[in-house]
Amino acid sequence: VQLQASGGGLVQTGDSLRLSCAASGRISSYSAAWFRQAPGKEREFVARIHWSSSSTDYEDSVKGRFTISRDNAKNTVYLQMSSLKPEDTAVYYCAAQLRGTNYANPNSYGYWGRGTQVTVSS
Repeated sequence: VQLQASGGGLVQTGDSLRLSCAASGRISSYSAAWFRQAPGKEREFVARIHWSSSSTDYEDSVKGRFTISRDNAKNTVYLQMSSLKPEDTAVYYCAAQLRGTNYANPNSYGYWGRGTQVTVSS
């Protein structure tokens, strides 16, 4: 399964963006997540969604601003981002096939996509 993230861009503080992650195959039975990596920093967890959409988890700094969702019929995962801040600037990656329970650890995922750049200007 290959994942392709899209929807990034250059926006201003306070703007919104919606990222999409399209899978080449079926991912409906897997938890999926978004991570981000800023220059010079490690990849960090942003949000995760259970395969059934029954539960979600978020990194503290994005709670209330970002919403993760999925459409299993389309094998696509989304990240709606609002009230964007300059510190949200990063390359955003989607991941799927959570193995184990440590959803915030990048090493827990079997599938990764190429990232999409999000830049928030002040």
